[in-house]
Amino acid sequence: MSESGKNRRDRAAAARDAAQADERRRERTVRIIGAVTVLVVVVGIIVVAVVAKSSSSSDQTAGTEIVEGAALPKGVLPADSPQAFGVTYGSASADAPVLEIWEDFQCPACAAVENANGAGIAALAEEGEVQLVWRPATFLDRVNEGGDPGVAQSSTRAVAAWGCAIDAGKTLEFHETVFANQPVEEGQGYTDAQLTGFAESAGISGPDLETFNTCLADGTYLDWATNSGIAFTSSPAQGTPFGLLDGVEVPSQVLADDAALRELISGGAVPASEPSASAS
Repeated sequence: MSESGKNRRDRAAAARDAAQADERRRERTVRIIGAVTVLVVVVGIIVVAVVAKSSSSSDQTAGTEIVEGAALPKGVLPADSPQAFGVTYGSASADAPVLEIWEDFQCPACAAVENANGAGIAALAEEGEVQLVWRPATFLDRVNEGGDPGVAQSSTRAVAAWGCAIDAGKTLEFHETVFANQPVEEGQGYTDAQLTGFAESAGISGPDLETFNTCLADGTYLDWATNSGIAFTSSPAQGTPFGLLDGVEVPSQVLADDAALRELISGGAVPASEPSASAS
């Protein structure tokens, strides 16, 4: 090979290496920007959730009592459990740490965490790393009070519909689908037709879908949803999302970060953070 030909090959190889290095740097930058964007959304929007519960808790707790004998979906914890009315998921043993997550299906900050790391949280439960307990809140129902009757009590009705989906074996799928279809405007809510559509999207069909629709129409799990909402008002959570690992608060930005959450579960320290949902 001539010297000039070798030089051209060397220059071409160097150019390829430089281009690949640039592409790797670009991908790292995109990932960093994406992660920062998610955290900014979670931290920024959590303030709305804090205000929502703080301004409504006195109204919600006045004259409200747990409905005795409420029907519970399969695997939902009873009233005398430390995580009363929570939805269990995964295959962890009894000695695994307990990860509780309070969330409202209409809460934008909850959707931000779900979009960022919902799959990672579910994977931790499926791997047996944590006993995952989703704890449904319904305080955002107050946003549409006096509004469209077709979507009244949407958080409560969505939780009740989730109970119907849990019985159909679609706990995770329905949970993911509701958040994926969250209204653009907080509190705008869901119609019953939409909830049925979510069931279909979650993979419920045939006789199971008929059972789901009957369960939804009969309001089978409305009392359970109401009880969970009442439990939320007396919980340490001041808004949603609100995480606890064996009773110790987990910052929302950690819930949204798979690596950080896994490190915490493996024994790492809770990192310093922005004010969380427990702020007053």
